[in-house]
Amino acid sequence: MDGPDDARCGTSLGGVSDLNVLVDELVERPVEEGVTLALLIQQRGNVVVERYGVQPENIFQPAIEITAESTLTSWSMAKSITHAAVGILVGDGLLDVGAPAPVAEWAGTPKEAITTLQLLEMRSGLRFVEDYVDDQVSHCLEMLYGESGPSHAAYAAALPLDHEPGTHYSYSSGTTNIVARILGDVVNGGPGGEPDERQVAMESFLHQRLFEPVGMTSAIPQFDAAGDFVGSSYVFATARDFAKFGELYRNDGVTANGERLLPVGWVDHARRPVSHDDENGCDYGRHWWMWPQIPGSLACHGHEGQYIVVAPDRELVVVHLGKTDAAAAPQLRARLRAIIDHV
Repeated sequence: MDGPDDARCGTSLGGVSDLNVLVDELVERPVEEGVTLALLIQQRGNVVVERYGVQPENIFQPAIEITAESTLTSWSMAKSITHAAVGILVGDGLLDVGAPAPVAEWAGTPKEAITTLQLLEMRSGLRFVEDYVDDQVSHCLEMLYGESGPSHAAYAAALPLDHEPGTHYSYSSGTTNIVARILGDVVNGGPGGEPDERQVAMESFLHQRLFEPVGMTSAIPQFDAAGDFVGSSYVFATARDFAKFGELYRNDGVTANGERLLPVGWVDHARRPVSHDDENGCDYGRHWWMWPQIPGSLACHGHEGQYIVVAPDRELVVVHLGKTDAAAAPQLRARLRAIIDHV
């Protein structure tokens, strides 16, 4: 893979100096707009921009200089990694997303009509408040950090059914963790089992079937106390490895080595919009976002300004990692769009 300096000498970027200005404006933006810890831009698989920042000090740790070797959290970008894991099992013939989701505690209830596809579309109908403000009701905070019990999926699956499945969009980390437990059941040979055994089975699957073929050598998935992948929120990796995941989707599920990892059509499956989010102005497909201003795009979104943006028509993958408050997220997305438009 070529380095940033190689691309600066090429012709694919047009006005490189103007691009550098846009990058500088993003990385050096006022602190009230947020902090960029990593910005990586790849075109045709080659790195054309790579910048790193400093993790500000806090009560837990001093300031930390971020480098190409630093592993940073995905937050909700992990949802798109969960979509890839589902695709692998679909390709193996081990999971039918159009069938009712195999959730044992839903048997004999109206919830048993919920399909795995509706879970991927965030249209299960289950109640779930996706909020990150401490003084507000938040099923997300309760699930991840509260007294929700050892299984994130069990907590989310037990919440009331407020809408007929497939009729109402509501973004939900709980929904993803139900999907992640389904994945764990499949790779573990069935539901239940000891947490340690479930974790080992799912961790091995993620590394052997996804991370290693893609080249994500730094990827570290996290698990709940029941041994299930926290597919809603927790994969740690370097910016370069997150870019490799974006490249998998830019190349229609085929790795850099030419191996087809995802079934034919699975990337387009993610790109099919089923809802529009008025808050962020983006369309939502199946555990992936789409930016309407960028035709054919796919995007992973994570809390506090984590993004992987895939623009196949421009042969681009853009990774941004950092800490940006929700109020400043529109400015961050606008800056990223300006960079993408310029490349």
